[in-house]
Amino acid sequence: MSDEDDRVTTHFRASDSGVTAGAGTVHLVLGYDASPASQNALTVAADLARRLQAQLHVVHAIAMTDYPIDPDGADWEEKGSLALAAEREAIEVALQFHSTGWTYHEWRGDPAQLLCQLADAREALMVIVGTHHGGRGAGLHRLMTGSVSRRLTEQAHCPVLVVPFREHR
Repeated sequence: MSDEDDRVTTHFRASDSGVTAGAGTVHLVLGYDASPASQNALTVAADLARRLQAQLHVVHAIAMTDYPIDPDGADWEEKGSLALAAEREAIEVALQFHSTGWTYHEWRGDPAQLLCQLADAREALMVIVGTHHGGRGAGLHRLMTGSVSRRLTEQAHCPVLVVPFREHR
């Protein structure tokens, strides 16, 4: 994450329990994109962080899917900013009772690379991501962008936990 132009924002929420990050702190890195699969992975990651007394670092790689379809619309940037703000708020609500501290990062760039860089910088115990199974356009999207979870398993210097998502039927 050396290119400051690609870094959009970082939000930090310290622990309310008095636990502070320092030497020996366990770090978990979560890739998040507001999809149901990512929301499921967030639940798993928060539970693991609680059990391990770990700091949780949530990373969102800003993509065109965060913005409205029509880039020529007069309010395109505003709608994109509102969507990103709503995502941040959803994370804050989901982690409001998380007692070991967490951070939220929004960066532009390749999701797998961003996750690996933060995991390396924090010497993370693991990277956690959800996996998308099917859905309209999923195959085409994966063909064009590749699977983030697959690339993580090839690039990360720490274990990668891929949380499967199954819709309740």
